[in-house]
Amino acid sequence: MSTARIVDGVFAIAKPRSISSAQVVRDLQFAFKPSKLFAPWLQAEKESRESLKKSQQRRRRDKRLNVKIGHGGTLDPLATGVLIIGVGTGTKQLERFLKCTKVYDAVLLFGVATDTYDELGKVLKRGPFAHVTREMVENALATFRGQIMQRPPIFSARRINGKHLYDYAREGTEVPIEIEERPVTVENLEITEWLESGSHQYKWPTEEAVVEKKEVAENVLHLQDATMGSETANSAQREDGAYFSGSGHKRKRPNDDEDDVIALDKPTSRRKDSRHFFMSGALQPSGSDDNESSATQESNLTAPEPELATPQDDLSHPPAVRLRMTVTSGFYVRSLCHDLGKAVGSLGIMSELVRTRQGDFELERNVLAYEDLKNGEESWGPKVESMLDDWQDGLQGRKVTEAKQTDE
Repeated sequence: MSTARIVDGVFAIAKPRSISSAQVVRDLQFAFKPSKLFAPWLQAEKESRESLKKSQQRRRRDKRLNVKIGHGGTLDPLATGVLIIGVGTGTKQLERFLKCTKVYDAVLLFGVATDTYDELGKVLKRGPFAHVTREMVENALATFRGQIMQRPPIFSARRINGKHLYDYAREGTEVPIEIEERPVTVENLEITEWLESGSHQYKWPTEEAVVEKKEVAENVLHLQDATMGSETANSAQREDGAYFSGSGHKRKRPNDDEDDVIALDKPTSRRKDSRHFFMSGALQPSGSDDNESSATQESNLTAPEPELATPQDDLSHPPAVRLRMTVTSGFYVRSLCHDLGKAVGSLGIMSELVRTRQGDFELERNVLAYEDLKNGEESWGPKVESMLDDWQDGLQGRKVTEAKQTDE
């Protein structure tokens, strides 16, 4: 029986750009498995497996012995910043982070719409942007604060009729039923920097969507009809599904938050009429009930509807804006960028996203730098151990507080 101290719990790491959240988990397992810090955990897991009945051992004989690691809310490959990590028993605590408040810094680039709502997608349409000013954006932001309804981008993992939304998008087919709006709360939303045309490095994507997909997008997104008011609606997702692997445990399907994944509890029934519905920001045909609700929220805004880019627009230098927001679970920053672009009579994509805080973890305060993994255990080991110890101390404190509240 192993008697060495077993270290586990929850900490956070700064995810770099261009890799998935699942890849971060794999990189951590690669670093942790041969380490001295987690050798006691692996030994205890091995002994636990050996103590199982033979029938149970057979079921797990092909399972690799890895440190059990999971994350508490997906970040898209484009995004960087705080990624909550659970180790061992800490994976059981990840669900609380799926529902906690998060802070994001994002850059919205005007004048273009893509199928993914960000700079990694294919261009669906270009629109005017020379008229867009900081004051216009400031006024439009009021529509997106507080409790709003939101739909996810089509490139998300929510399922409709058992099929991922991103599969409909890749096939260029319309979603057969309405994508339900879900409530989200935007506690704070502000401009932190206005980036004039030609003063920044952000650029439009260059790859065009195929004609067939553009035609579908014109219909489902109503880009040709978009007025200044985007529906401040886009469905909440949810990131709400933690992901973990290792130690032979079954992985849960990641759920996308922000740009995290969405899981639909069960398929919704088809509407009686034959209309198809799509993504965030799609304006419904005139006369629909959805249009009435969005019109109410947008009545204070006025702006020209987006058309093709005009000669006055310097196509190589559209303006951009850096936003900071504090939001609840299920909020899609990509959808905000898409909808806000339309709300000012243009189009918009997300060109940058940083999750600066999630729960009690905040960049440059108590988050492990990703570069530390490359520098070996002598670099990351003491930091991870300290973070996990801090988590355990805090966990005990929370249990004491909860016990006192129960007694009262």
